Amino acid sequence: MKKSVRDVDVRGKRVLVRADFNVPLKDHGIVDDSRIRAFLPTLTYLIEQGAHIAVCAHLGRPDGAVNAALSLAPVAGRLGELLGKDVALCGDCIGDQAEKAISRLDPGELVLLENTRFHPGEETNDPEFARRLAAPFDVFVNDAFGTAHRAHASTEGVAHHLPAVAGLLMLSEIKIIRGLRENPEHPFVLILGGAKTSSKLPVLNRLMDRVDHILVGGGTCNTFLVAQGVEIGRSEFEASCVEAAGNMLAVAGDKMVLPVDAVVAEDLRDDVETRVVPIDAIPKEWRKVDIGPETVKVFARHLSKVKTVAWNGPLGFTELEPFGEGTRQMGSVIAELDAMTVIGGGDTIAALRSYGLDGAMSHLSTGGGAFFKLLETDDLPALNVLQDME
Repeated sequence: MKKSVRDVDVRGKRVLVRADFNVPLKDHGIVDDSRIRAFLPTLTYLIEQGAHIAVCAHLGRPDGAVNAALSLAPVAGRLGELLGKDVALCGDCIGDQAEKAISRLDPGELVLLENTRFHPGEETNDPEFARRLAAPFDVFVNDAFGTAHRAHASTEGVAHHLPAVAGLLMLSEIKIIRGLRENPEHPFVLILGGAKTSSKLPVLNRLMDRVDHILVGGGTCNTFLVAQGVEIGRSEFEASCVEAAGNMLAVAGDKMVLPVDAVVAEDLRDDVETRVVPIDAIPKEWRKVDIGPETVKVFARHLSKVKTVAWNGPLGFTELEPFGEGTRQMGSVIAELDAMTVIGGGDTIAALRSYGLDGAMSHLSTGGGAFFKLLETDDLPALNVLQDME
C-alpha cells in the first residue's frame, strides 16, 4: 500500500497538492462540484496540520497555452465557499509569481495555482517544467486519482524531486478498486458501457476469472455483436477489435451477457423517432442508441443475488434524454441492491446524478480511465512514483 499524507510530517512544511479540478463548466460557472468536494478531506487535514499549501490542477484542454475560458478562477471561488474563506488564485503555477505567493503563506493557509496545462511542459512531462513546479516545496501530495494513469509533470514528474505520497481520496480509490480486482465478494458482476471496446479488453482479460457475469451495453457491446455476426445497422464499432472480441466471447461463455433488444433511431436527436427491436433486427439505416426493456430485465435477473457490482460507462447515449432510459432503469435496480456498488466514469456518474440515484451507490470513483486501468493493474504512472509503506 502507498503512504498517505497521514504517514509523513507536514506540519509547517510547504506542500504541493495535485487535485482533480477538471470540473464541467457552463457559462463560466461550475455545473458539478463533486470533484472539489471529494478533495476536501485531504485539504482540511493539511490545514489542520498547519501546512503551507499550494494546490495545482488542470482544467480542460488548453493545449499548452493560456486560455481565459479555462482558468481555475471558478474553482477558487467554489473552493472558498466550501471552506468558508477566500481562496486566492495565483496567475501562474511556476515562476516568480508562484514563488512569491507560496512564500507569503502562513501555516494553514492555501493558494490555488493556475491551470498547469497552460504550459506545454505539463502534458509532455517536461523535466524542467516539473523541476520548476516542485522547486518551492518540501512534500508532494497527489490526490488526483482521475489523472493517475497519465504521466504528466504535475502527476508524475514532480515526484522525482519531492517526497511523494497519496492524498486521502487517492488512498481510498486505490483500496476500493484494488479490492474489486483482488478480493471481491461474490457474486461479482461487472457492467460495461460507454463507447470504446479497446480500452475494456485488458480489464476483461484480467477479471475474467474473478467475475461471475459481465453485462455489456452502450457502444462497447457493438463490437461483440459484430463478432457474433449480428447486423448492427449504422451503429459504431471498432473493426480492429472484432477478432479479439470474438475470442473473448468464446472464453467467457455464459459469463458475458449481451443485449437481447435495443432502442434504435435514425439520428442522434432529442425529437427523433425511436423503435424497440430485437438485437438481430436493427434496420440497416438505423443505429442502436440504448438497451431495450427486455435487456433491462435480463440484466436485472443477473443482479438479483449479487454482492459486488462495478459499473463503468452508460448503456445508451445518455447525453440525449430519450436515450437514457436503459441507464436510468439499471441505476434504479442497482440502487436497491444489498451490495457493494462501485461506479466509475464521469458520464456514468453524471447520468446517475441527473436521475437522483448517485447517493444510493457505495462509491463513486473520480476516475474514468484511471478506474479502468487500476482494475487491470497497479502499473499507473502517478501511483508508481508514490512512496510505499515499509
